Amino acid sequence: MSFLIEFYKFMMARKKFWLLPILIFLLIFGGFVVVTQGTAVAPFIYTIF
Repeated sequence: MSFLIEFYKFMMARKKFWLLPILIFLLIFGGFVVVTQGTAVAPFIYTIF
């Protein structure tokens, strides 16, 4: 939890607001992988990369 607070302070101090959509996408995608246990997500990962 301290990482998120530190990241928030970094974004506010350095005005790096463009990092927020990237972080949100990574959190959603990571949660999706955890919920589906990785098997159903594999075809999507191969198409992205």
